Amino acid sequence: MLQNLSKRQREILQLISDGYTSKEIAALLNISNHTVLTHRKNLIEKFKVKNTAQLIKKAWSGILS
Repeated sequence: MLQNLSKRQREILQLISDGYTSKEIAALLNISNHTVLTHRKNLIEKFKVKNTAQLIKKAWSGILS
């Protein structure tokens, strides 16, 4: 699953996993908060989960398996 993500999606997923908020991610990457929220929503849909906690759990299980 992770190999199907864009570079930006992987970058945002890593920052989410590191505990950054959407506003912090937006500032770090010099993009709008809305763009970060859109990436987050798309990641949640792509991983077929309901929330950010499940997204991180599923992403990490994909890395470890």
